Amino acid sequence: MLRDLMKTGSFAVLHFSIGFGVAYLISGSLPIALGVALVEPAVNTVAFFFHERAWKRAERATGRTSETPRVEDHHSFRNLRTLALAG
Repeated sequence: MLRDLMKTGSFAVLHFSIGFGVAYLISGSLPIALGVALVEPAVNTVAFFFHERAWKRAERATGRTSETPRVEDHHSFRNLRTLALAG
């Protein structure tokens, strides 16, 4: 759960920055860019959080897990390194 919240937070910052930049380039207006950058990423961030949770629930229900190991997982990283060196 903590990882999901951290990932959601970093996604929100990235999305806000991109949304603000694009809206400013299109409109040339700081208030409009700020409004767009606050509303759209906020809605998208909430949707992203629940999207990630739904995928995890679906993985648990089917007994499947993500085929790509997380880099944060030391054992998975070690396995990737071993496979890379062996291949």
